[in-house]
Amino acid sequence: MTTPRPTPATDQPSPLAGPGLLDAHLVVDRGSFRLDLPLTIAPGEVVALLGPNGAGKTTALRALAGLHPLTAGHLTLAGRNLDHPGLGIWIPTERRPIGVVFQDYLLFPHLSALDNVAFGPRRHGLSRQQARHRAAGWLTRMGLTEHARRKPRQLSGGQAQRVALARALAVDPALLLLDEPLAALDARTRLDTRAQLQQHLAAHPGATLLVTHDPLDALVLADRLVIIEHGRVVQEGDAATITAEPRTDYVARLVGLNLYRGHATGHHVRLADGHLLTTSDQHDGEVFVAFAPAAVALHPRQPDGSPRNTWPATITGIQRHGDNLRIQLTGPIEVAADVTPAAAAQLRLAPGQPVWAAVKATETRAYPAGQGR
Repeated sequence: MTTPRPTPATDQPSPLAGPGLLDAHLVVDRGSFRLDLPLTIAPGEVVALLGPNGAGKTTALRALAGLHPLTAGHLTLAGRNLDHPGLGIWIPTERRPIGVVFQDYLLFPHLSALDNVAFGPRRHGLSRQQARHRAAGWLTRMGLTEHARRKPRQLSGGQAQRVALARALAVDPALLLLDEPLAALDARTRLDTRAQLQQHLAAHPGATLLVTHDPLDALVLADRLVIIEHGRVVQEGDAATITAEPRTDYVARLVGLNLYRGHATGHHVRLADGHLLTTSDQHDGEVFVAFAPAAVALHPRQPDGSPRNTWPATITGIQRHGDNLRIQLTGPIEVAADVTPAAAAQLRLAPGQPVWAAVKATETRAYPAGQGR
């Protein structure tokens, strides 16, 4: 691990940063990988950081928490420089106004729930009685008063998650970091805990960064999504914009859409491989075309009728997807289609089977392939 730089005595607020606001440009070099992530979060805002494995999410979280110094850039929180290589400033983890909820919670196994939550306030200088009083208040907010004396092994997954959240919030953090906070929970507990977490985040006056692989967690909990691939931002915006207009294959898979890029002339889009799609939107120039798997109809032979996009395809895979089946198809374009089990049985769908795929132009969305931020 890189040795932290010494911190000079002039650890003063930055005149460029607003109170309670995260203003950062995280540049971290780790071998051949570089994270280059501009990131701002307003007071009371929840931002979700998403990306595939190896995109740099964990590196960003560790840099914010003070576990990995920046190579370049800056990190300002609540008007205070926490890491600025150009100025020789680096503030260690324990002196940062940051609370962290880890994926596995990392509760102290030998301490009660009450003392787990009191640990942070004690480290910040409160007496044992003061820290326990504050911890008791947070456990009450989390609906855990009757579990205050229990050890972590005596708590359910959802209860342990709430204790970890209370421990992070008990230090009044300017920035709350949530590292896959619901990943360790089963499906039912996750549903209930997500709703509770949403309420607590809405009441948190500081900034919150949620690092997650789960698009549902991000869509439900975050005000804004920042998506990174290979250490850089590829798309940023609110959930409605990103789900309507994905700009990379990863984002399209994340929101459950088929996505293609090509050159538009009016209502026609020519893809890189030469395949032509007809869309209801009219453009000229480079565009993305997106449509839902549910918009793809499958037929045993080439369909007749109203004008639509049709092409021959071969089934490469069939998986359960909610109440439907997700059919993976190869052909002129790779595409996913959702069909009901009844339709799949009627068509006798099976891997290797040739079919015809069809998508109405009105079911597609075309939009300019410009910068997604």
